[in-house]
Amino acid sequence: MRRSSTDESTYRRSPFPESKEPGFARGGPFRRCSSLYGRAGAGDAGEAGGGFFGLHSTPGPKAAQARYTTPKGNKYVVFYLDLSFIFLLELKRCSMARGCLQGVKYLMFAFNLLFWLGGCGVLGVGIWLAATQGNFATLSSSFPSLSAANLLIVTGTFVMAIGFVGCIGALKENKCLLLTFFVLLLLVFLLEATIAVLFFAYSDKIDSYAQQDLKKGLHLYGTPGNVGLTNAWSIIQTDFRCCGVSNYTDWFEVYNATRVPDSCCLEFSDSCGLHEPGTWWKSPCYETVKAWLQENLIAVGIFGLCTALVQILGLTFAMTMYCQVVKADTYCA
Repeated sequence: MRRSSTDESTYRRSPFPESKEPGFARGGPFRRCSSLYGRAGAGDAGEAGGGFFGLHSTPGPKAAQARYTTPKGNKYVVFYLDLSFIFLLELKRCSMARGCLQGVKYLMFAFNLLFWLGGCGVLGVGIWLAATQGNFATLSSSFPSLSAANLLIVTGTFVMAIGFVGCIGALKENKCLLLTFFVLLLLVFLLEATIAVLFFAYSDKIDSYAQQDLKKGLHLYGTPGNVGLTNAWSIIQTDFRCCGVSNYTDWFEVYNATRVPDSCCLEFSDSCGLHEPGTWWKSPCYETVKAWLQENLIAVGIFGLCTALVQILGLTFAMTMYCQVVKADTYCA
């Protein structure tokens, strides 16, 4: 039985290659839905033939491989770029840390070099005083070794040792030496601060004890083995125009007579201390020296502040360089 022409035309007509309707041809709604579902699920789209109702053919294996391989390759490229960027940032940070470390290193070396040279100068003056003047400025009978020469020698040696440790630690970037320098300088700073606080807190008791000790030291004046004490009292009484600790009568107990050293005379001459009291200085040496220190209190305070500032700078440089060395070893090893 033959089909009618109308039925045959119905089966042979295909809307896709020839139809100009926007719904079936290029970019129609079926094609849009096919493309959307094809992007959303690659497996579903492959099973459905790439679109709705089997209207489109399934993509070939090369296209599918390209579609799956390209995003994976892009991910690797992005990952490598991220690693490179992180590496460059770390390298830049390490170079900046190394630059900061070098700057702090040279500053610390210069500071400790000056510190060491200052210690050498103090030690030299102390040795010169000990060699030429004996126990210069030994005024205390209770502490005969507490002379100006000995104090300068001990101070200069200690300062030289601290400066040497700081210089070597800065040059070698050694954490142990830097930490040792910091601890030693911190101990010195705390000791000085403690002495200053105790001095101002017990100033009255210190005045009383110092006067009693100085009066005991007068009995050693002019005796063998006490050249430093004799020279110290002679220089003080001559330069400050004073006599005795609290009065010129302090010497009467020393000589058991109405007599004073020749350095107490208004006009120096041999045996002038045997003359009348009207030819002697009347001012007490202890109060005179104390008044001189009070008049120059600003200079003494500035000297103390400068010393404290230098020590604080040394502590800051040491701790900063120590932290930079630790950071460089941690991040840039």
